[in-house]
Amino acid sequence: MSFKFFDKLSQDFSELLNDKIEYNVVIEVDKEENRKSFTSHSVVLRYRSTHFTKELDKIATNENNVKTIFKPNISTQIFEIILKYIYGGIVNIENIETKIIYELLIVANELEFEELSEKLESYLVESKASWLRTHFSRIYHSIFDSSKCNEFKGLQRFYNDIISKHPSLIFEYEDFTSLQEAALISILEKDNLQLEEIEIWDYVIKWGIAQNPTLPKNLEEWSKENFKTLKTTLQQCLPLIRYFHISEKDIWEKLKPYRKIHGTQLWDDLNQRLIFPNQPVKSLVLPARIISNPELPQRVNEQISTIINEEHVAEISSWIDRRLTIYSLANVPYKLQLILRGSEDGFQPQTFWDMCNGHAGTIVIAKVAGTDEIFGGYNPLAWDNSVTGIFGDFMETNDSFIFSLKNGNIQNSILSRVSLKSCALFYFSSDAQKTCGPCFGDSEFYLESNAFDFTQDKRCDCYGSSYYEKSIKTTEARFSIVDYEVFKIVEK
Repeated sequence: MSFKFFDKLSQDFSELLNDKIEYNVVIEVDKEENRKSFTSHSVVLRYRSTHFTKELDKIATNENNVKTIFKPNISTQIFEIILKYIYGGIVNIENIETKIIYELLIVANELEFEELSEKLESYLVESKASWLRTHFSRIYHSIFDSSKCNEFKGLQRFYNDIISKHPSLIFEYEDFTSLQEAALISILEKDNLQLEEIEIWDYVIKWGIAQNPTLPKNLEEWSKENFKTLKTTLQQCLPLIRYFHISEKDIWEKLKPYRKIHGTQLWDDLNQRLIFPNQPVKSLVLPARIISNPELPQRVNEQISTIINEEHVAEISSWIDRRLTIYSLANVPYKLQLILRGSEDGFQPQTFWDMCNGHAGTIVIAKVAGTDEIFGGYNPLAWDNSVTGIFGDFMETNDSFIFSLKNGNIQNSILSRVSLKSCALFYFSSDAQKTCGPCFGDSEFYLESNAFDFTQDKRCDCYGSSYYEKSIKTTEARFSIVDYEVFKIVEK
């Protein structure tokens, strides 16, 4: 039998990190203007990292017997996390922005911390799928870079699955046109890309034009040189279009205006196929895409929400993924998991903090008493009922937003994203939780009740837009509610 004291060991080594007496390595990180130095111990670095072993072997000691390592491409925030992992084996990513977690993954991989890299990769795939989709072009290109072809297998599987099943979730992102050419080509090569060929053609043209912003907006004004420019840009993409599986109508309406970017042979063969469909052509005829039968949309809100419907969920899902267009009901990638419903669990503010504590990626939805208004907010962070301080503390994130939903006499939905990320949310301390519920910004959307019941007094707020882009208020700034719900947003 053996007794194991890993927690105490981790604690002692973490204390060693703060030992400024016997260090023999200095690591300088970040850019020149933000440069910061960390002290460390070569024996710890060597036994924890093959990367640092190689680095130390290449560096000579100075007159004080100290070696200096430079890492200008690693931020101070990231390296502080790395050092705590090296010495204590602990990485705390709670309330850290997903962007920072992704950057930590890249650095962990670069520094050859395989265990940490794999753990972070699994976390992103399992818990931050919406963020991964939103930043598709940047990450997809990075992880499929030739130098990393044998790394990030989890992320590669994640993106390949998305590309095959839901290509519209990628092509419709606002940053789609920033895709690197190699990434776009890898998508066009897929035989099971679930899009009609004419849609693929439209996206390819859109991408090609976006790479040449000086091209005239009106196609009728294009010169011979303009078409030549587009053809050159798309020379690797055009051969991957399955032209002979596009309808006659679409060939005439959508391909013909760009016929100058095709070779004469292809255009002649397309015309021949229209007139003599059974005669062979000289151009290469690629097989049709394998389009599976689409599944019927899951009715995610039947008997789940008493306040919002599936169209609302599609809209909120689109906001989470920062899409320019709203998801169709067949393509909504999320479902709702009920955490709390006021009419079933009670309207006491304390109930919110007790039941929602620890849940991340949630939406709060409230139905206003006496009106058709539905207000809500999205919190990507975990709710925490243990915040200290006299009244509580602000939480930082770039990804939260508040909203008012189209309903009844309300003609249009309103979306308001956080504008001051350091004050995105306010978590109340234990004493304040008796009267104060979820709070986005500085009361931009806030549930409160001095009567300990959100339905009893008009204390709930849609106060203004100090920390969010705009106000979601439509009738009264202060109101009571008839019901509210908190859902966790989960992947289907």
